[in-house]
Amino acid sequence: MSLTRLALGLAAPVPQVEAFDSYLFMGPHPDDIEVGAGATVAKLTAAGKRVTFLICTDGRYGLEHAPQGTTPESLIELRKAEALASARSLGVEDVRFLSFSDGGFYAFDALVEAAARVVGEVKPQLILAPDPDVTSECHVDHKNAGAAAKRLAFFAPFPEIMARYGADPAPVQALAFYMTARPNRFVGTRGLLGRQLDALLCHGTQFPADSAAYKSVVLYLKLRSLDFGLRSLRGRAEGFRVLGQTQMHCLPEAGR
Repeated sequence: MSLTRLALGLAAPVPQVEAFDSYLFMGPHPDDIEVGAGATVAKLTAAGKRVTFLICTDGRYGLEHAPQGTTPESLIELRKAEALASARSLGVEDVRFLSFSDGGFYAFDALVEAAARVVGEVKPQLILAPDPDVTSECHVDHKNAGAAAKRLAFFAPFPEIMARYGADPAPVQALAFYMTARPNRFVGTRGLLGRQLDALLCHGTQFPADSAAYKSVVLYLKLRSLDFGLRSLRGRAEGFRVLGQTQMHCLPEAGR
């Protein structure tokens, strides 16, 4: 570890995920928040935290496990209903949908503007999204959602800049990436995997019970929670790459 990075960690430690009162989880598709951070969501809502889901795209092309005869247009409404049921199972009542087309068929700036308006309304202290800087990530919707979160987490406190997006400012204090390869903060989730898996089952068009897709994600989540739990000495955990206001700007050491 470099002296600069050590000094940065001592002078401006990265915030803990559970340290806030209000959260905005940005999901590229209707099931991504549950896969990336479902156990953490369950823990936050149980602690009385205010949690909002923002689903960026309509998921219309996730037809692989949908009932026979389902069209992209009819799948949109199915996936919206699944997202609402899944969120409720995790204790989340406030779910917003931007309804951009799955597959990246939208302008990135339009996504940022629409998400900015939600940020201004919800006024979260922490924004969470998929890590757009994971080198293996190829899905444009995941990369776009994470990039939009990066832009808004930094600019949200600036009224003049948010006004350019047609949005109100928000007191965002930090940014956290789920689905990351470089976690620097962990949330202990012992006893919460069942809640996460129940939420995924609500997404029946994507994870039918007893399907190979569901069994695969169950195995992955079990292994991931154990891996992160061992790294953090918490038994079971979810990992996040967290940036506070200090780390978001002109400090390359924070990104290693």
